Amino acid sequence: MDTTEISVNKKSVKDLLSSGSTSKFVIPDYQRPYNWSDDEINTLFEDLWEATLDSITNPNSNKTFFLGSIVTFYNKDLNEQEIIDGQQRITTLFLLLRAIYTDLSKNEQRNEKEENFINEISPCLWIKDKYTNTYFKDQILIDSKIIENSEDGKNINQNEVLKEILKTGLVKEGATDNYSKNYLKLKELFEKKSKDEAIKIFDFIYFLLNNAILLPITTNDEDTALTIFSTLNDRGLPLSDADIFKAKIYNHISRNGASDLELKQFVYDWKRLEISSKEVFKDGMQQLFYYYMFYLRAIKKDYKTTTPGLRNYFKEEKFESLFNTNLITRLETILNFWLVVNNRISLEGEDWSNDIKILQILDCLKNYPNEFWKYPVIVYYLTHKNNTNFNTNFLAFLRRFYTFLLVKYIQMPSINAVKADILKLDIKIIENPLPSFDDLEYLASDEFKKALITPHYKTVRMLLLLLAYNNEKQDTLLPDKWEIEHIFPQSWNDNYINMPVETLKEKIEHLGNKIPFEKKLNIKASNGYFGKKKKEYLESKIEIVKAMSKSTFEDWVTNNIEARDTEVTEEIQNTLKKWVNNYDNTSLNEIHPTEEELKQIEEFRKKGYI
Repeated sequence: MDTTEISVNKKSVKDLLSSGSTSKFVIPDYQRPYNWSDDEINTLFEDLWEATLDSITNPNSNKTFFLGSIVTFYNKDLNEQEIIDGQQRITTLFLLLRAIYTDLSKNEQRNEKEENFINEISPCLWIKDKYTNTYFKDQILIDSKIIENSEDGKNINQNEVLKEILKTGLVKEGATDNYSKNYLKLKELFEKKSKDEAIKIFDFIYFLLNNAILLPITTNDEDTALTIFSTLNDRGLPLSDADIFKAKIYNHISRNGASDLELKQFVYDWKRLEISSKEVFKDGMQQLFYYYMFYLRAIKKDYKTTTPGLRNYFKEEKFESLFNTNLITRLETILNFWLVVNNRISLEGEDWSNDIKILQILDCLKNYPNEFWKYPVIVYYLTHKNNTNFNTNFLAFLRRFYTFLLVKYIQMPSINAVKADILKLDIKIIENPLPSFDDLEYLASDEFKKALITPHYKTVRMLLLLLAYNNEKQDTLLPDKWEIEHIFPQSWNDNYINMPVETLKEKIEHLGNKIPFEKKLNIKASNGYFGKKKKEYLESKIEIVKAMSKSTFEDWVTNNIEARDTEVTEEIQNTLKKWVNNYDNTSLNEIHPTEEELKQIEEFRKKGYI
């Protein structure tokens, strides 16, 4: 087994780029496209120019200018230097040297300095013919394998664009890609300096080639290179696990005989998913794979409470799960689910996405204090969405699951109270649309009912949504932006209160003193008293708020809070008990997978993926 080797050697631009003649630089396909703008181009050029002037002023100081580190993976099998970190800078240096070469070569009658630097730059750009000492200008020292689509879905061969520029020094008319724009910008900057400060231009070229320093960090192990990159990278977005997965999948289907059309289709599908996922999740594709990992863990009956790192999880099984032909479909399914839950759209052909009761209980779950509610729901949807009785079973499951989570959190407000149970539930869901839950003796207790009066602050929104959706007239979802309204305000005029302040402060935070309220109306109602706020309550589209406007009380005092405490806690407890009883009765007639489906599940489990 080969051992991991890491080498770190300071190199000049000339030494580093010319090393591409023995092992070509390659930008892997999972990298992001070349995207430097005018700002970065101007900054790099002006910094190099200023450093050159400094070296001219202090000729004996041997001044250098540090351009940063370059992390590469030396692929021994292909004899290539895969650029893991630094592709933006190294690509720009290639373009800059080509721009200088083009300018120096434009005159047929060249002076000695121009001829010298043409000879210095050539081995930094092209392969040399050992027999004739000329250069093969179509054999450049850097290749880009980046997969990219234009907005109209067409493939853009970025490597051909870069290759053509480095080969000819020309840009296609009307080109709008970053290679072309930045090359032209570098040409413009160099030509201007050549005209305005011609006496210093050769000092600049010499300084760029010999005194501009990079720190290449090279390893023979790709994962080590990626780890180094993640540690060093503080200049922009780190390379995500999803980027790595994209390359693994692309390379796999390419090696297994995929046609150009199939490869283009994969690139198109991935890009579409990538764009859509960013509309739903901050982490985009990364989040999709995270949910998918929990689904795979459930299939493999993995209930270890330690959550593995995403890349390490897939790496352990040599990325086999990524190569399944259903992967993109599965990821799309996960994304579609969250488009319904988070973006409130409906899915064609999926009745559940228009079922208000299902949408309401999902809205309640969205306000659970941590992420662990999401994994069983996704596992359930992926596993059972095509079942005949899906809507009925899904609603029953979600209500039972909500009850389990709420009761557990009120009993012990910690992720550790449910983490192990959640992972075991994921596994149960794979084989049963109505999986069993532990008995909840605490639910029926007076202690639970008492705890509901002053629940943990992280559960208040869950409880208020449950009360809102329990109203039979509430046939819509609450608006995205709603706030917790204190019926008796948190700020009050002492002249109107005849009770100890501490007693009042405690009562104000009771559940009986709270309702969900539209943000705009809540601002309008401000800290007014009950008799005044009923006018704003009447404008609300939340039925339990509208009902408050019809109260005959003109004041809302501690007696009213205590009475409503009793009312709402009984309603919550009775609702949850009813959901549990209905679920338990339904599960007596639960629908199990067919024998053929069970065989297929077991086969998938042995392979480690679906």
